[in-house]
Amino acid sequence: MADILYLAAAICFIFALKGLSSAESARKGNLCGILGTVLAFIATYSLVDSLDIYSTISMVIIGGVIGVFIAKTVSMMALPQMIAGFHSLVGLAAVLIAFSVYLAPESFGITSATGIRLSSLLEIGLGSTIGAVTFTGSVVAFLKLHGSYKSHNIHPAVNAFLASSVVCLLIYFVLTENENAFILLIFSSFILGVTLTAPIGGADMPVIVSMLNSYSGWAASGIGFTLHNDLLIITGALVGSSGAILSYIMCKGMNRSLKDVILVSGQKVSEGVKSSESGSFKQGAPEDAAFILKNADSVIVVPGYGMAISQAQHALKEMGDVLRKKGVNVKYAIHPVAGRMPGHMNVLLAEANVPYEDVFELDEINGDFSSCDVAYVIGANDVTNPAAKKDPYSSIYGMPILEVEKAKVVLFLKRSMGTGYAGVDNELFYATNTLMLLGDAKKTTELIVKAM
Repeated sequence: MADILYLAAAICFIFALKGLSSAESARKGNLCGILGTVLAFIATYSLVDSLDIYSTISMVIIGGVIGVFIAKTVSMMALPQMIAGFHSLVGLAAVLIAFSVYLAPESFGITSATGIRLSSLLEIGLGSTIGAVTFTGSVVAFLKLHGSYKSHNIHPAVNAFLASSVVCLLIYFVLTENENAFILLIFSSFILGVTLTAPIGGADMPVIVSMLNSYSGWAASGIGFTLHNDLLIITGALVGSSGAILSYIMCKGMNRSLKDVILVSGQKVSEGVKSSESGSFKQGAPEDAAFILKNADSVIVVPGYGMAISQAQHALKEMGDVLRKKGVNVKYAIHPVAGRMPGHMNVLLAEANVPYEDVFELDEINGDFSSCDVAYVIGANDVTNPAAKKDPYSSIYGMPILEVEKAKVVLFLKRSMGTGYAGVDNELFYATNTLMLLGDAKKTTELIVKAM
């Protein structure tokens, strides 16, 4: 019965992933995932001894209550931090399970006449290593996304030395089953997770969140082999492979390789060349923007992290509705790494019930800016910065951007004239066709709607 339920749960998870591949079917995909999780719980309980069933249920209830509380209280702005936090828990769980299996191998049926089977030692070592890297890497990502930790350059030689040490310790542990080697392996992997993630920042953070998601999947899959749990193997493989594919897609959208993001990110310390016109910009009022918008034929809205901070998505939806009633064609342009996690802007726009068919990716809409009357940029700094195309010394050089500078008028909403997350000055602020609207993006958009 447990095997049948595990198979059913695995099928549910596959359909969940399929559903999550499209915004229209995402809700059904989530429901499939919930059903699969419930089936997995039931199957697991059927395999637990009667003496442990009550403690197991109590743990699930405690975890469930905490999960519901977090889901109900976390703001949409804090979703990236929450996801990074969840990834860290998966990594820590893998480490704890691997350590438990190592301490009591007979309870898991992985012993032989000479001790723990060689294949099981490899699974335990890999699972704990990937889990430890996932845990500390996700904690660092959480702190960076929360604004509590700044990126620090780590010399590539340090990461190379740590990675080599981890590999050597893993081989030694598998061959000797040495307890000290196992503890040192986990400790070194914890440090490697920190040093790999510490230098990464700017536009690369969504890629790293996606990669940490992939790591957590592989950690779970590795532990699944040790526990002889088919569902953990399948689910971990689904999460691991989909996270890796998503990371590749995002890197392709940034014109960067995954190797550069993981191993080289953070080594460029130049902030690029400041605009020669720095300090000379045009600042407008909401009434000015309202006049420009309502007299336009086409408007492309470009949301960024500034929209998430101010929670302006609902006001933005209202503005779009008002413009459409006036006969204006309104579209939304999404950069692959806008925000702090994959699909961050899509999630926020979906929350505000912005029609899916009006939301376009970079490749689909970049050609429309040259014929667009108004580009309404709401906090999307780095992903619209022309320095990515012009300044070879910039840390974002080579990254494809949304070419909003080609629009007839650019309305740029920001709290201040400060730089974006990558710390690079944006010459678009000082362009002759740009009107800066400084202040809270939500309040500014609401005033624009009122003026229209």
